[in-house]
Amino acid sequence: MAGPPGGISRATVRQWFRHHFVSIVSTAADYVVMVGCVELGHLRPVTATVVAAFVGAFANFSFNRGFTYHATGAALSRHLWRYALVSAASLGLNAAGEEVFNGILGLQYLIARVITSVIVSNGWNYPMQRFFVFSAGRTAPAPPS
Repeated sequence: MAGPPGGISRATVRQWFRHHFVSIVSTAADYVVMVGCVELGHLRPVTATVVAAFVGAFANFSFNRGFTYHATGAALSRHLWRYALVSAASLGLNAAGEEVFNGILGLQYLIARVITSVIVSNGWNYPMQRFFVFSAGRTAPAPPS
């Protein structure tokens, strides 16, 4: 059966969708924890943001390792340090994008954040997680969906 146009396999397209589904789920976890820490735990928003970011990162790492990339065969430590490195760079790219779209171009900060997130997710996070973070130790190819 022929794949999608452009030589991209259906398995790759499914993986891309899973990556973004996991991103949405982990972002939701991040925001729920942030709001809960502020409203119920009475933490300051900055402190709550840090706590929530770790929760979101844990969810993202865990779901991507097993669900998106099927990479549970490699050592956890190998994936963790790579994920931390890619996430640190992602943080920098997101901050830079916010500065460009909000600080320089004057877009409303939430719109700037969404634009930046889409660019960073597709241009950095997905390829780096696919080809660097979770590339080694795959036990099996992605199952058909």
